[in-house]
Amino acid sequence: MSNNSNMQNSIAKLLDGVAVEWKALGEIGLLIRGSGLQKKDFTETGVPAIHYGQIYTYYGIFATETKSFVSAKLAEKLKKAKYGDILLAGTSENVKDVMTPLGWLGGEIVFSGDMFAFRPSNLINTKYLTYFLQTTPFQKFKEKYANGTKVIRISSEKFLTFKIPIPPLHVQTEIVRILDTFTELTAELTVELTARKKKYDYYLNKLLTFKEEEVEWKLIGEFASLKRGIRVTRNQLSQKNGYEVYQNSLTPLGYYEKANTKENTTFIISAGAAGEIGYSTEKFWAADDCFYFECSKDLLSRYLFYVLKNKQEYISSQVRRSSIPRLPRTIIEKLKIPIPPLKEQARIVEILDKFDAITNSLTEGLPREIELRQKQYEYYRNLLLNFPKVEDK
Repeated sequence: MSNNSNMQNSIAKLLDGVAVEWKALGEIGLLIRGSGLQKKDFTETGVPAIHYGQIYTYYGIFATETKSFVSAKLAEKLKKAKYGDILLAGTSENVKDVMTPLGWLGGEIVFSGDMFAFRPSNLINTKYLTYFLQTTPFQKFKEKYANGTKVIRISSEKFLTFKIPIPPLHVQTEIVRILDTFTELTAELTVELTARKKKYDYYLNKLLTFKEEEVEWKLIGEFASLKRGIRVTRNQLSQKNGYEVYQNSLTPLGYYEKANTKENTTFIISAGAAGEIGYSTEKFWAADDCFYFECSKDLLSRYLFYVLKNKQEYISSQVRRSSIPRLPRTIIEKLKIPIPPLKEQARIVEILDKFDAITNSLTEGLPREIELRQKQYEYYRNLLLNFPKVEDK
């Protein structure tokens, strides 16, 4: 609590009496539209390059190196970005990702179409502006001016009308220093989480790899009944009370007054986020795009969950990709799984539960710590960048 108070006092002192001028982006920088680069153009080495889709799938807030490259011959024809530019994803499938900013802090690169590079004037610290383009005011601006259904865009003309507060450069620099502290800590925790996930995956595979002669390999159907859920409509659901409802995602659709499963049930999504595997310690309602398993006395449901997680890559590869991705029931029914004695199943579950808690749990371990740090970062980002706006006369 005292650390929070000290931080808030420091921020209040930093911003006390600071005069800011609000200017449209078009007044303080140049917007460059990319062109002509597709993913199939990537090479193993060459000129550093970024494709618009990578901004919200691969990179974080800032970057100094690219994941991809193109040939020098192609690079000659492409638009260039340089140190201090802010790269923006010009299109996306949703409003949240469109115009996602990436502060570029490396050498010269080339970039794709459906993408922009904003080059700020010397009035603006690149990192300061990148942080500001993550705030609620910019999100609301995007929601107001986004166009399209399947492909979402915001016109460059509209983007350049967005106004930002411009405090003195030394204040921008100090704001960036404070926010960098939070993002660097989160990045360190994320690296540690990645290492733990690799370790978890290693033991998941090691513990569930058996020789043919060591255990019986049986069709899932011999030890568990695969049930399809029953449809419920959104107007039947509550957002607070009842049993969680799983439909086309591992995120509950809402809550229903009844449950159609038991506690400690493994389930799998068959449409939408098809192939995703879940497990619930509580009763829930499985809707019609959710398959769940009723296990016999010789198969632990939690053990089945880990077996399926170990086959996640294969299961995902069998999803039929169309307007709505779907996983055929027969793919699950044809799976053969190892069935060791119950005592061995319990031992495997005990070991993997420990790794799962520190790797994936949102109530303990690193995921929880990262979530708290992210909320702390967002809180101070909003506090630092919340300058009063003087309306135009």
